[in-house]
Amino acid sequence: MKKSLIALAVLSSVAGFAQAQSSVSVYGVVDAVLHKDKGVPAALTSGGVSGSRLGFKGSEDLGGGLKANFLLEHGFNVDTGTQRTAGSSFDRQAYVGLSGGFGEFKLGKIWSAYDDISGATSPVFDSVLSPVNSVWASTGYVGNPSNGIYYATPTFGGVSGALSTNLKEGTGNQSTAFNVQYNGGPVYAGVAYQKDTTTKGDTKFTRVNGSYDLGAVKLLAGYGNVKAGSVKTTDLSFGADVPLGSNVVLSAGYASSKADGAERLSGLGVGVAYLLSKRTTVYGGFLDTKNTGPDTRYGFGLKHTF
Repeated sequence: MKKSLIALAVLSSVAGFAQAQSSVSVYGVVDAVLHKDKGVPAALTSGGVSGSRLGFKGSEDLGGGLKANFLLEHGFNVDTGTQRTAGSSFDRQAYVGLSGGFGEFKLGKIWSAYDDISGATSPVFDSVLSPVNSVWASTGYVGNPSNGIYYATPTFGGVSGALSTNLKEGTGNQSTAFNVQYNGGPVYAGVAYQKDTTTKGDTKFTRVNGSYDLGAVKLLAGYGNVKAGSVKTTDLSFGADVPLGSNVVLSAGYASSKADGAERLSGLGVGVAYLLSKRTTVYGGFLDTKNTGPDTRYGFGLKHTF
């Protein structure tokens, strides 16, 4: 009888321990856009608004507000069914970390602190129809370096910050970044800096983003600066998101970029997003650029999250 009770107690303990382990969830995005660029045949491209991905994430409550977290995220091309990066299983993110009252700490392949705010105020949904993504030089940073170390602070009165870097581990390449953000009511402001070091030298990226939500319209603005050796490039963007109903948003914007000794690059984009549900969105629009990009582009896409 004692042995049976002991065995039952052990099984109960194991069951309770198992229940306390990480609860794993599967998530993803499937996004495809059909677009026609001037002078080339129509194309179907993966990731018109958000990169198509499949991910696994989970956390374990360690008590006292402390949690252990992990995330594995694989990018794929929905137009061909292939991996986004050949030979890489989790090319978008792969990390383990801790979070609590102190903020969040991560180790692995992680989006940089600069990337956290990079597209926060890009007009036309930060998509392939956004002039920012075709014109700006300050989008050319290393987004998710390997061997990364990342820390994000808690939010204090709407203000938060983050730091990230990575170990060189024989490659000689390193990306170090930080950001500071403010989210308070209708106002958003963010500033970020990143230095990418390679065998060719340092490239320094600076970004300042801001938005103001008036209700009837949300105003967007962005500034970028890139220093690569003696060459400096300045980026600017302005835009607006206009709700046309509970599930329809019109977005438009202008972006420009000027490098020392070069012609100014510019672009204008207009797009509409229609939410069929909380998880499915149809979008479309038009992009026109000068001295860069696709010259003109018409696109129509479908995005589903799960």
